[in-house]
Amino acid sequence: MSDPTSAVDTARGARFAAYDELVASVRAGGLGPDPAGLRIAVAFTTRQAVRHEGRSGGYRNEVLSLRLGAAVGSCAVEPGALPERAVEECAGVDVARLLEHPLPAVRVAALDAYLMHLAPHTPGNGARPVPLPAGTSLEKSVARARAVVELLELPVGATVLVVGVVNSLLAELRGRGLGYVPCDLKGGRTEWGEEVVTDALTAAGRCDALLVSGMTLGNGTFEPLRRHAVRHGKQLVMFAQTGSAVLPRFLGHGVSAVCAEPYPFFWLDGGPGVVHRYGGPRADDGYGGACPEGSR
Repeated sequence: MSDPTSAVDTARGARFAAYDELVASVRAGGLGPDPAGLRIAVAFTTRQAVRHEGRSGGYRNEVLSLRLGAAVGSCAVEPGALPERAVEECAGVDVARLLEHPLPAVRVAALDAYLMHLAPHTPGNGARPVPLPAGTSLEKSVARARAVVELLELPVGATVLVVGVVNSLLAELRGRGLGYVPCDLKGGRTEWGEEVVTDALTAAGRCDALLVSGMTLGNGTFEPLRRHAVRHGKQLVMFAQTGSAVLPRFLGHGVSAVCAEPYPFFWLDGGPGVVHRYGGPRADDGYGGACPEGSR
């Protein structure tokens, strides 16, 4: 006789070979409760503007977050791109309806909230917590960058495509003797004056590994990069506020590791914090073998 508890646990830890497959399974109740029976209690946005001491430039972030029970799912957006009505349209609405919302950010945040509700970032669900010390936003950004870059296994001199330019990540790569190609849809230049390319998939062809922001879930560029990693056997490490509970579902299917950072993000508080790693070196997690996008 089969064990129903074991079957539920297997479904909770299921991995997927494509984003659409994951969404379809959630909609059908294949991983747990019917999303039509779960309602979002709170919807909110978090906006920030930052200029770290000692850095030449600043940046802005905006994140949509949805609360389902104790879980919060999030999706970062370009500042000013989210309509004001979006928050009101989400509060009190069931997850199934939000998975069909016309705004990609709402769909991703709803999926993230559902999966976080189903399997929060705990050791029992395969997460390996990495503490972040108390400190300034820059100090915590540097600590987070170290936790992310440690998930790469590359020889000195290898080149990494960095999608979603975070200067602390670039500095950590430089300190480890790794080259990089910075990529961001906004273009521009890095802290060191390097040109930021805008076509990630074209740049990926000349890189040995990919270090990619979870924001790619919201702008539709995640799947092409995941398929590139599968096709060419490259490491794909995700750093994620956006979709922190979504991206571990693709471990073994293009994604090699995830540094997950659910809400509240480290730049909201000067106290100690934590990120959660899945996959990567010395991995022994429940998925079989993961920080914010904008901590620059």
